[in-house]
Amino acid sequence: MQKTYDVIVIGAGPAGLAAAIEAKKAGASVLIIERNNEPGGILLQCIHNGFGSVLFKKDLPGPSYAYNFTEEAKTLGIEMLFDTMVLDITPDKKITATSKNGFLELEAKAIVLAMGCRERTRAQIRIPGDRPAGVFTAGMVQRLVNIEGFMPGKNFVILGSGDIGMIMARRLTIEGAKVLKVLELMPYLTGLRRNYVQCLQDFNIPLELSTTVTRIIGKKRVEAVETVKVDETLNPIPDTREIIPCDSLLLSIGLIPENELSKKAGVILDPLTNGPVVDEIMATNVPGIFAAGNVVTIYDLVDYVSKAGYIAGKSAADYAAGKSIAAEYIEIKPGDSVRSVMPQRIHKNTVETLLAASQPGPFERQQAAALQGETGTSPVSTEILLELRVTKEFPDKCSVDIMNGTTLVKSFRQKYARPAEMITLKLKWNEIAKTLPDNIKELSIKVVQL
Repeated sequence: MQKTYDVIVIGAGPAGLAAAIEAKKAGASVLIIERNNEPGGILLQCIHNGFGSVLFKKDLPGPSYAYNFTEEAKTLGIEMLFDTMVLDITPDKKITATSKNGFLELEAKAIVLAMGCRERTRAQIRIPGDRPAGVFTAGMVQRLVNIEGFMPGKNFVILGSGDIGMIMARRLTIEGAKVLKVLELMPYLTGLRRNYVQCLQDFNIPLELSTTVTRIIGKKRVEAVETVKVDETLNPIPDTREIIPCDSLLLSIGLIPENELSKKAGVILDPLTNGPVVDEIMATNVPGIFAAGNVVTIYDLVDYVSKAGYIAGKSAADYAAGKSIAAEYIEIKPGDSVRSVMPQRIHKNTVETLLAASQPGPFERQQAAALQGETGTSPVSTEILLELRVTKEFPDKCSVDIMNGTTLVKSFRQKYARPAEMITLKLKWNEIAKTLPDNIKELSIKVVQL
């Protein structure tokens, strides 16, 4: 194999495949490096429906969604390297990896980081007790049941109302296990409401909010868990402890972007998302290194992961071809009731930078609808997807406001806002850019109840 490529994509999940496809269509030589033995990422074990409604206008299971991208990548002749672990990335885009064929040293003109995310574990939330068998993450149980055909327990308690946890509550019930309760530390769901309805309510699985596990009981195998209710400050409420006999505890307590390689490359991470700080074309602070998907922020829908991959792939191909991008930014900051926002910065000359990444493709590959340019001859994509999460529930109509200090720049009405559900806004940049002062350095986003 060759050792130098225009674009190297790390990860063959939905973001990585989309990035590689778009980079290849832009004329770049592309290599995908994947640590597993096949492409598709976590989608291969997500056999439930719920994928593709945005891009394909269909309700697909995860493997079918991944298959569409895998086949397109194969048709394009994209080179893929499996069973290969990237060990190091340098800021000058040198990659060190190890594979079944030995030690590899590769170089790229541009890199797309698409490593996805990992699950939070028991150790990270410090649940006391011994270390018996029967404590699993939701993703591990998903793989055991859906891929390996192995039922790891009979009586489950699930901690966390994340999407994978609720989906596995349904799956375990269908396979004959008993899901006794789903417990959630927060006073609200941390997964999508549709999963609560379809996976818990439809199967009569009880959900207890403001409740957590304080102890795991058992030596060789889980015998029970001790639970307690918590107050508004998440402190235990006296006399609310309960012992629930069970043989398995399933943890669905959050996802963490996989960014050890990003750090090695010198990429700046956002402490609010635990992912890279990116701009509207998915560029990081390191020239020529782009990032997309759950490695940047945890998405609700895989379709938007793929959309981010398309943008990152096209941007990486443009960079590899020598197209320069001005580095003067407007920072985008979370304001009142906003936990995080992405992208965290936008080029001042956004119309030009989006024009460079505005080549059309199937499945609505770009973020924006085509708008006529000033000459009236070229359709120029000047929309940006702003994706944010709120810190608290807004049960009724609310407003997402983009602010220049105390001046309202743009307002978006929402029917509601929930911490578990990402809000995606289509911002027509050319509509607001002319209202901003030339010396503007920062915008903020806040949410207010109407």
